[in-house]
Amino acid sequence: MDRGHDAIDARQGLVFQVAVQEAMRGAAEEVGVGSYEPGEVLVPESTIPGLVWPAVPPPGHQLVLTLLAQLAHSQWWPVERLREYQFLQLRSLLEHARKTTRYYRRRLRDVDPGRLTPQSWAKVPLLPRRALQTKAGALVSTSVPREHGKVGAVTTSGSTGMPVTVKQTGLAQSFWTTFTVRDSLWHRRDMSAKLASIRHTTHPATAYPQGASAPTWGKTSGIISPLGPSNTLRITTPVHQQLEWLQRQDAVYLVTYPTNLLHLAHLALARGVRLPKLRGVSTLSEVLSPDVRDAVREAWGVPVHDMYSAQEVGYIALQCPESEHYHVQSEGVLLEVLDDEGQPCAPGEVGRVVVTSLHNFAMPLIRYDLGDFAEVGEPCSCGRGLPVLRRILGRVRNSLLTPGGDRQWVYFGTAAMVEKLPIVQHQLVQTEPDAIELRVVMERPMTPDDAQWLEEHVKAHLPYPFRVTVSAHDILPRSASGKFEDFVCEVEE
Repeated sequence: MDRGHDAIDARQGLVFQVAVQEAMRGAAEEVGVGSYEPGEVLVPESTIPGLVWPAVPPPGHQLVLTLLAQLAHSQWWPVERLREYQFLQLRSLLEHARKTTRYYRRRLRDVDPGRLTPQSWAKVPLLPRRALQTKAGALVSTSVPREHGKVGAVTTSGSTGMPVTVKQTGLAQSFWTTFTVRDSLWHRRDMSAKLASIRHTTHPATAYPQGASAPTWGKTSGIISPLGPSNTLRITTPVHQQLEWLQRQDAVYLVTYPTNLLHLAHLALARGVRLPKLRGVSTLSEVLSPDVRDAVREAWGVPVHDMYSAQEVGYIALQCPESEHYHVQSEGVLLEVLDDEGQPCAPGEVGRVVVTSLHNFAMPLIRYDLGDFAEVGEPCSCGRGLPVLRRILGRVRNSLLTPGGDRQWVYFGTAAMVEKLPIVQHQLVQTEPDAIELRVVMERPMTPDDAQWLEEHVKAHLPYPFRVTVSAHDILPRSASGKFEDFVCEVEE
């Protein structure tokens, strides 16, 4: 018998047990289980028949629980300490990228990863989306550490129509799962309850009227609580059918896109449809406007929790449990918000989002220019040191270009339009430097009075006397990924 290996296995087992205990303790603190309330007991799924508590999690959950144990502490670190640990990981990532990828062998030849500082980091060139498309092969590592797990690929076009494919490790996917669980912990979700999801999918089973049912929420189920059922409906289902489907589901939680949620909530208000079991709604993939939160509170009396992620890099920011702004997930990404001169933005300033995935060694994305814009926020009163984004504003194409050449993110008062008229879908498009078209799908034919009111309403919210036209449509298609942009600028600077 190899007693040395037995001793190592025993130590590793002890370390894991402590990690699981810390994760459970941190989870309990997050959802307020200090004082017991029925239904709030958190027990991970056990791999041994008959042993429910204390649980022995299956191998697939052990890594996530170990990461959660560390995240339960690191979220409270001051931003300076978080940055120190990020740079510790960055040095490892840059060394790997420089040695094993053709792209970074050239780009990082003047950077010494072992002596990385904020000053030398700022000199690392940005990675534009176009380079991710055209030089993908040069970005792929030729020697991914075996311990990082199986390498797979994700392809995304988002709302740009410019598809990119990114190689990712099993370890990177584990971080995705970990942050998904953190989001549920932060927002005190009962993961044993029923989840309804209305999102992009082409699977035949997700069609109306039934949708696709599943016994669990997915990969996160059972990690910190018992399993709960879910049902998924495709986003292309007409809104009135979505609402009828939601009534039949009688779910506790809902996940969908902000533009879809706004019309669901307004239709529910118009028809007096309540969802008595609903406790919360999560949104993803699109920019969330205040209108959506207001409409959902009015319709169903529940909060909306938004999340900011990208298939290329995983979770970027999650909504704070105590506010409507966002905390950057610094344990998984290093996020920069840069002005036109490439300098970090101060709180209250809007800049370009640049993100580095800290753990994907299959295809390192270092200082990746995501194409989004965001506003930096002040440190959060909740006490978490995770940096704050006050708003996520979307891409350049989602901003208005004034005739003077300025870019502005404009609020068009769309909630009032949906409240006044039976609008199913709407989109504003800047077609010329001084012209905007409002495209509308209505439940009934549009009248001349409708068009005139909409035209005057949009003009009242514009910073310049644009020419505004209104057009009726049968449908406004979503992108291939299911996303929808409610404002698009087609004018080039």
